[in-house]
Amino acid sequence: MLALAVVLPLAGCATDSGSPDTAPSASGSSAVGGGTATAAPEVRAQLRVDGDIRQYLLHRPPAQAADGDGNGDGPKPLLIAFHGRGADAAELRAKTRLERAATARGMLVAFPEGLGHGWGAGAQATKQRPDPALDVRFTEALIKHLVRTERADPDQVYVAGFSNGGSMALRMAAERPALLAGAASVSGQLPTGDAAVEPTGPVPVMVVYGADDPVRPLAGLPSPPPDPEEPILPTRSARDSAAAFAAAGGAGEPVTREEKGYDRTVWRLGKDVPGGDRRSGGTVQLLVVDDAGHTWPGSTVPPPEGFGPVSKALDATDTILDFLTDPGPGH
Repeated sequence: MLALAVVLPLAGCATDSGSPDTAPSASGSSAVGGGTATAAPEVRAQLRVDGDIRQYLLHRPPAQAADGDGNGDGPKPLLIAFHGRGADAAELRAKTRLERAATARGMLVAFPEGLGHGWGAGAQATKQRPDPALDVRFTEALIKHLVRTERADPDQVYVAGFSNGGSMALRMAAERPALLAGAASVSGQLPTGDAAVEPTGPVPVMVVYGADDPVRPLAGLPSPPPDPEEPILPTRSARDSAAAFAAAGGAGEPVTREEKGYDRTVWRLGKDVPGGDRRSGGTVQLLVVDDAGHTWPGSTVPPPEGFGPVSKALDATDTILDFLTDPGPGH
């Protein structure tokens, strides 16, 4: 059961000052008027799902960007963007500037807040997250709500995320491929072991990963160290994560090519799988970025100490949005 609790103008975004991923808060826009596409482009809102009040930050595109005829009433693509573990929506917005790039493309972008500053990206129940499917249902409810209230286009719904949020985006793509038109993960991999998440159908997916990630290595973390607050999930390698989506999408052998500052591996999704005709021309892609750590390539926000360098060879924000809106082999 879900219901909209309240929609508020954004006066400022609080961050978790004790988090290693925090960034300065950003001011919002003027007051909201009427909840239409011509209202203020940025709001904080709440949604009741499974008895919890869940929060999210919503950016609306300007009317002229949302609709070519200028009335702003047409269906709009929707991007759901998941922050990293220990962070929040404001931190991800500051690091990625996704809302600027998305709204320039006429897209709605929603930054949901994770419970306890994290996401249940794996299928294993834990003491901290006894219901491992809670965040999947929340994301489904949020998408349905925004389709109904913001005229989000149900055929153009995308998810993306960083680190634990990237793994959450991959979980949504794995378990709800028919709900999404594409997914992207930066520094996030598919959980494995008791928390394993398995792709179940064809969906375009891009995985962007730092070759020198010291936090969650490129080769995966099959035996993570214990965490007293919340277990860190074991994960597959970045390549195996992408390859799992390729296999579920009936893809053939991949092609890898070197580009300036990164390597790109591309699998073409097949048509001879259930739902494959909906993904005609789609791909699964892995971008391994040279001299990059557990960071968002192209970001201007300094990463926490110990997270490694930020690559400037690739703008992950534009690269991801270009791929999501046109997931063919040319991107």
